[in-house]
Amino acid sequence: MTKEFNEIYLSEVLGKSVINNKGEDLGELRDLIMIPGEVFPEVSHIVFRSNKITKSLPWAEVALFTHVVISSVGINPPGLTNYEPQEGEILVRRGLLDKQIVDVDGAKVVRVNDIKLGKFNDKLCIFSVDIGFRGLLRRLGYIKFGEKIARMLKQDIPAAEISWEYVQPLEPHSSKLALNIARSQMNEIHPADLADIIESIPIRNIRTVLDSIDPETTGDALYELEADMRNIVVSQLDAEQLSDILEEMEPDEAADILSDLPQDTAKELLDKMDQEDADDIQELLDREDDTAGGFMNSDYFRLSPDITVGAALEQVRKTGNEVETIYYGYIVTGEDRLEGVVSLKELLMSPLASHISEVMVENIKTVSVDDELVEVLETLTKYNLIALPVIDEDGQMAGIVTVDDILEHYLPRMLKWRR
Repeated sequence: MTKEFNEIYLSEVLGKSVINNKGEDLGELRDLIMIPGEVFPEVSHIVFRSNKITKSLPWAEVALFTHVVISSVGINPPGLTNYEPQEGEILVRRGLLDKQIVDVDGAKVVRVNDIKLGKFNDKLCIFSVDIGFRGLLRRLGYIKFGEKIARMLKQDIPAAEISWEYVQPLEPHSSKLALNIARSQMNEIHPADLADIIESIPIRNIRTVLDSIDPETTGDALYELEADMRNIVVSQLDAEQLSDILEEMEPDEAADILSDLPQDTAKELLDKMDQEDADDIQELLDREDDTAGGFMNSDYFRLSPDITVGAALEQVRKTGNEVETIYYGYIVTGEDRLEGVVSLKELLMSPLASHISEVMVENIKTVSVDDELVEVLETLTKYNLIALPVIDEDGQMAGIVTVDDILEHYLPRMLKWRR
């Protein structure tokens, strides 16, 4: 039998009578049980209360479902049973209403005021969640009154609904419904927005968000957090998971995180990491914090002195994703001696057959690992550079320090001075 329903809000049906096909009262609708569906989560059962007993009825045995009437097939539906909670099931009212969720599309944490249900493949599904004032008024039973007032004021009560595919519930059980859909969107949120989300949710929900994103995205978000909050988040992760995250981070950012942790904890994490990654991070940890060496990134776009422009561009395509800053290529010998630097723009505009020595700049502006940050800032500003090579005590290329890292250090101080 085809069920007569279109789009309907959960608040419009909760508390409605459930009847059989003779009009006899079966009980009062209390909730809906959802299961993952092909596109949207689907209703598997309706749950209602009768004479202090909670009962459930399979969706297949629901004949009508509207905000006016909810009825079963037959007089005594064969699937009608006393409700027994099942592990892993999701009750919509209990699991979603009033819960905090991550609006993946808007990159913020919001509260669910109502839930829009709709027909899809003859199934009742969750289409979207209502996070706005209209949803709150509807749920409280004041929507008509609210619309009357709005008309008097010549205003609208705007709709604020989020499609289910852009929702990441924060409660452990309900997240099972959305996780497969929302995981990819969560990884697309800017790390700064993810950090804001993490800072605005209860600590108990942090792990749910972190489990929804990949280690690289988690690392980027961790770096954006304030130190105190970052340490709270780190405490939610086990050593194996955290070491995997640190391996995916840029060495300078990983070093910043480890420098805020107790020495024993930092050593334990370094011991679990890939040896090469651990060595790069340890080298940065050994440097003074407020020097070029303490702020440099040991990962940079390195080019051999004996290649052509075409080969250099091919290397950009192959390894570009592995390097944070790729505005410049640094021509370095096998003994780590810096011979020249070339901008990505210069590579793109030069003939592919040209030798790298023909297009590189040999008069290179550099800083020493022990140079103070103010000297680094002055050099970056004076020569309008995005990054500077950092040379160690032996005259070898140790890494680069970037303008964004330096500005990130100085901007909070500047803002404080302005106040």
